[in-house]
Amino acid sequence: MFEKLAICVVVLLLAATQARAETIEDKVQVCAGCHGADGKPVDKTIPTIWGQQAGYLYIQLRDFKRGDRKSDIMQPVASQFERDDMLAIAEYFAQKPWPDLGQPRAPKDVAGKALGASASVGCPACHLDHFQGDGTVPRLAGMGRDYLAKTIADFRTRARGNNPGMSDLMLATPLDDLAALVDYLAGL
Repeated sequence: MFEKLAICVVVLLLAATQARAETIEDKVQVCAGCHGADGKPVDKTIPTIWGQQAGYLYIQLRDFKRGDRKSDIMQPVASQFERDDMLAIAEYFAQKPWPDLGQPRAPKDVAGKALGASASVGCPACHLDHFQGDGTVPRLAGMGRDYLAKTIADFRTRARGNNPGMSDLMLATPLDDLAALVDYLAGL
């Protein structure tokens, strides 16, 4: 826990410096402290941002800056950036290759349950058939298992308030279906 806190303090201190940096490469260096220099997050509850949809990344940065999405770490970081910075940061990470987190595929029975739940909830309508997302809708395929579970839990408790529709969907879905979705999506 202390190590994680120390990393976050360093990230926050760097954020103020990075906001005034000249190049996009300078500005995004602060992100590697938590999201990983190789695209693999240092903490499994942190999202993968390499290869994520640019529109989605921009919206999350904007929401952190406005306080619509809460995070003691991301809010101070995002508050340092102007709109053009956030758009450039989002595009920078969207161009990176999606990292392989080495997560196993879900067993066939779990995958079947997940696909049934996905069809029932309507996940592919937004996240598309292969859960790659598009534009402002995030990629879920291959996202970290712990991050997916935490995000679903945050939507269910409404701790994550920047997408009330997702909270409604997560609350309407049985917990065992959501657990199957986590395992399925993480293994894609």
